[in-house]
Amino acid sequence: MPSQVVPPVELPENVDALAADAAASLGWHGAVLPPVTMFGRRVYVVAKLRPEAHAERIALGHEPVTDRAQVSTWTWPELADTAPPPAADIVGVLAVARHWRTGLAATVPFSRYGEAAMVLPQSMTLTHDYVDNCLPRTRTYGVAVVSADDEAHVSLDVESHSDRVLLGRDAVWRWVNEVVYEQLITMEDSGTASPEESTQHA
Repeated sequence: MPSQVVPPVELPENVDALAADAAASLGWHGAVLPPVTMFGRRVYVVAKLRPEAHAERIALGHEPVTDRAQVSTWTWPELADTAPPPAADIVGVLAVARHWRTGLAATVPFSRYGEAAMVLPQSMTLTHDYVDNCLPRTRTYGVAVVSADDEAHVSLDVESHSDRVLLGRDAVWRWVNEVVYEQLITMEDSGTASPEESTQHA
């Protein structure tokens, strides 16, 4: 068909609400943090504070450290024992995208460490390209897919696969945890929501 008569693939306007609803449909309980750019990808993180680790860091004056070079030294054997404990519990990471290739590129780096998902327009999930090319990749990387219709109603299209091999707490994981920890504290200080409570949506 001529390109000018092919309807564009669009997402509902309120992307933040869409991300929160998608997290709920995935069964992810935690605070849905504002979008953040990591590794050049814009994603939403669902996370909670680790109360004991958070209290310990407050007592010792260990604020979040988001300098990636500095955090990378925490995994060195000579510094591992003195590094502050991870204070964030990352439930999952998701991306909202109009095309599956964009969503997959954003979420795969995080799927190596835990739950990851992408939110796509429902019309995208009905294409041959999605069935033939996207689904095999989501199974390979263990990325879940949530579809959103024109009325912003979400439904789980592909569940994540827990049998994939996950990386341990390396320097990258520690840095991501610190970035998320800073977001959680900012949310707590602003009174937007309690990061220790599960965020649920009907």
